[in-house]
Amino acid sequence: MYIYNVTTNIEESAHDAWLQWMKESHIPQVLSTGKFLSAKFTKVLVEEDMGGFTYSVQYTVPDKATLERYYKEDAPALIESIQKKFAGQLVSFKTELEVVDEFFVQRAAATHFLFTYGTLQERDVQLGVFARPLNGFEDELPLYTISDDKVADLYPTLQHTGSKEDAIKGQVYTLTHQELQKADQYEGEAYERIQIKLVSGKNAWAYIAK
Repeated sequence: MYIYNVTTNIEESAHDAWLQWMKESHIPQVLSTGKFLSAKFTKVLVEEDMGGFTYSVQYTVPDKATLERYYKEDAPALIESIQKKFAGQLVSFKTELEVVDEFFVQRAAATHFLFTYGTLQERDVQLGVFARPLNGFEDELPLYTISDDKVADLYPTLQHTGSKEDAIKGQVYTLTHQELQKADQYEGEAYERIQIKLVSGKNAWAYIAK
């Protein structure tokens, strides 16, 4: 996994407008390219000799090839939009970081079961969303199938059939309340979280298209 880091110094006069634009427009646009797993937006706590304020955005990306595709397919237009809106008011530079290894502390007791049938089963996605790999167990969701209709023509969703012959195999993960909220953010506005009952008898959450 790689981290694509962009560090920016923004002039004080443009700071508030730029900060709002980054959070509401630019970072969501970068994530909408489908190349990145997550983004973390931070303020650098240093007093700059040049003045202004310095921020860093760290985008996690599964591999170098995907990052190269971003540079070729998406970055030119996104960079141009920044320059048009804040020309002469900021200075940015990028850094590529390769994740060599990761270490995790013991988490607080988890309280939610989440049934997954798609990308949340992928280790790289889990690291990007939860900052840790998840250990799950197999279970089945009865009375449902995977719908032929996909969200944004790419992502699977559930279809309730009510038929006892139908069931979906998946992985169940145990999450804290905070991690469940991160899963909500990852799934986005196209999905809603619903309560379901699994073959094992466990009550769990699952995501279904709105």
